[in-house]
Amino acid sequence: MPRFSILIPVYNVERYLDSCLQSVLRQSLTDCEVIVVDDGSTDGSGDMLEGFREAFAQRGMAYTIIHQDNQGLSGARNTALEHCRGEYILFLDSDDMLHPDALARIDSHLHGEDMLCFNGQRFHEETGMYEPPENLVRETGLSGWQYYCSHALEKRNFAFVCVVLRCYRRAYLMECGLCFREGIYHEDNLFTPQACYYAKSVTVIPDVLYDYRVRPGSIMTNVNPAKRADMIRVANELYTLFSTHTDIDLTVLYRALTHHYQVAFEDGNHEGDRQLLVLVDWNAYHTVSRTKVRHRLGYATIRISPRLFRLILKIGL
Repeated sequence: MPRFSILIPVYNVERYLDSCLQSVLRQSLTDCEVIVVDDGSTDGSGDMLEGFREAFAQRGMAYTIIHQDNQGLSGARNTALEHCRGEYILFLDSDDMLHPDALARIDSHLHGEDMLCFNGQRFHEETGMYEPPENLVRETGLSGWQYYCSHALEKRNFAFVCVVLRCYRRAYLMECGLCFREGIYHEDNLFTPQACYYAKSVTVIPDVLYDYRVRPGSIMTNVNPAKRADMIRVANELYTLFSTHTDIDLTVLYRALTHHYQVAFEDGNHEGDRQLLVLVDWNAYHTVSRTKVRHRLGYATIRISPRLFRLILKIGL
């Protein structure tokens, strides 16, 4: 069994794929397998993947390529999860990069935890500039929910929910049946709270080990009505999943869900608003909005008129 499985979903990223895979080849620790899932690419990405077989063989890294019809990011990740066998799992997006000592530094901090959380930084392709990384401190002995409640609401450039900022013990993911919801945007928002709930032990390290590329045309930089709708669907589902849990404090989660609902209406128009309003589980939204006065105000104004809600945001009331 390899120490690590690096799971890389690939879709039409021939411009960035070389940098991504080279960052894996440069790892100082080679006790890993690399599983790349070509998710129906229509550019040269599939051929580029084939061209790396010899390089990975020379480094002694197991390298598996899976070609499949397009199933989206979640579908590609789930395929990789089904085929991996490493003790620990890392997710690497195919336009991003790992730092050369990422695996070695992660390995040096692992002592059987379900999750090890590390730092990353965002690289803006258009300007060629890196954002300063967040200021993390080393933390040990946390439960997953303690970790979630301590960090989920922090204002960060590199969003807390991003699954690429953690290393996961494979057995714990399998035992809890954790995978990615297919066919939606914001799959990380749905996955991460559940992963934190089930994790019994978590360590946080401040090491910057991951470079996240911000580029025009990526999933995250394109805002569309479907993404806003899925933010509401994710909030509805997380409320359904967690509202019956009496073993944990839900305050932080509820504040995060309130943000999900509100952010869906921050931009829009009358026709789009009508489509979104019918998706909201109003009982769920009413419940989660009770933790703060301004959240209750947001709930009330959206129910009256999303246009009024946006006006209030604009004038800063």
